[in-house]
Formats: sequence, structure tokens, C-alpha cells
Amino acid sequence: MTEWIDVHCHLNMLEEGVEAAIQNAKAAGVRKIITIGTELNDLPLVLDLAHKYAPDVYCTLGIHPHDGKTYTDEVGKFILENAKDPAVVAIGEIGLDYYYDQSPRDEQQHAFREQLKIAKATGLPVEIHTRDAEEDTINILKEFNGEVTGIIHCFTGTSWLADEALKLGFNISISGVVTFKNADDLRNTVRGLPLDRIHVETDAPFLAPIPMRGRKNTAAYVVHTAKFVADLKGIPVEQLAEQTKANALKMFPKIQW
Repeated sequence: MTEWIDVHCHLNMLEEGVEAAIQNAKAAGVRKIITIGTELNDLPLVLDLAHKYAPDVYCTLGIHPHDGKTYTDEVGKFILENAKDPAVVAIGEIGLDYYYDQSPRDEQQHAFREQLKIAKATGLPVEIHTRDAEEDTINILKEFNGEVTGIIHCFTGTSWLADEALKLGFNISISGVVTFKNADDLRNTVRGLPLDRIHVETDAPFLAPIPMRGRKNTAAYVVHTAKFVADLKGIPVEQLAEQTKANALKMFPKIQW
């Protein structure tokens, strides 16, 4: 059986419950899951999940751009102090979202920069959310060029964003969006990505891939996205499994295989 790492999943939000999600994922060949922190209240939750379900589950700590207005020095201190925990593999989900603008843009940018500073200080990679904010995302990342690495998660951007992110040392993580009917531009971008710079994820419970559209997404469904990506790249799914595993273990060296 091919083996996978779901590099971005919100385990605490999954409909079937955490234990069932993990067992279903294992049955599908998903060996490791990174569950994602997004706001102050869920940071202790994802830490607890990573501890309880180690070594199958790891976590990230971060404030999502939707909650950028809630970022404070105290929140940053919590993230910094817990970043040394073996279960914490990245700072995230951080970034910019100008589509929903749920936090003022200047506060999003402040939270983004402050958390990039934490990533620099700790040596951890970041998981980045960017929507309708490509230029500002890249400009802020350039301020940390050579000092912070990570992934652009759930990539739905332009080929320009992919190229600029790759130049800055970031990798691209592909979700079920690539399977959607209206995602031709994304598929063209994915075809051109270097194999050693890509990851697969679910972003569960959101964005279930075809053929699971209409259901709540879950970590087990990463295999459907992976099969689709392998077909796009013209390679056997087994090759993609080995390559994405190697990419993830390199990007997130705290993960014990």
C-alpha cells in the first residue's frame, strides 16, 4: 500500500470524530497527519491531539489571517514557548486573506510578520494561507528571504505566485481543489511544479476532492487528490507517494517516520 502524509488537516473540526478519522486515514494508507492551529482557543486543542495520538499526529501553532486582529504579544509568547514541543512541526496557519477581510489588512500583516519572526527564531517552517493577497504575501516573505521556509498550503494561486514562492524556497501543497471542474489554470500550474517541491493535503473538513464532493472532507481522502496529481504529472502514484513523503520529512524534520 502507498503511504501518505496529510500535511494540513483540521482534525478537531472533523465530523466523524478524531479517532475514527485517524483509523480511516490509516486504512487508506495515510501514516501521518499534521493538524492545524488557527486561533487562540484551538491552539491547546491541537497540542493535546498531537500528544494524545502521537506518533500518528503532529500539529502546528499559529493565528489564521481571519483572526489576525486577535494576535497579541501574549499569543506570540504562547506560540514561541510551545514551538519547542516535539509535536509542533510548524508555525501556522498564518498569512493573508483579502477575499474575506475578516481582520483589517494591516492587522493581518502585523500578525503574519510577527509569526514569521517566531518561525525564524525557532527554525520551524511555516504553513501559509494566502487568498487574493499574492503580491503582499510575496513581499512580506521576501523580508525573511533565506531565514524562513515552509509551504503555501491549499495552493489555488497563479503561476506567478508559485514561481515566486519556489524562488524564495517555499514548497507548494495541493488540495482537492485541483480536482474541481473549474480548476484548469491550477492544473496547468501543478503540471509545471518540480516533483521535489510538492505536497498533498486535505484541508479537511473543507474542499473534499472529486469523487467525494458533497461530503465532509477527511484525512483519508488525501489519496484521491494524490492519485489525481500523479495523473497530472504523468507518474505512477507510488512514485508520488515516495516523493511527497520525502518532501514532507525534509520540510518537517520533527516528524518521526
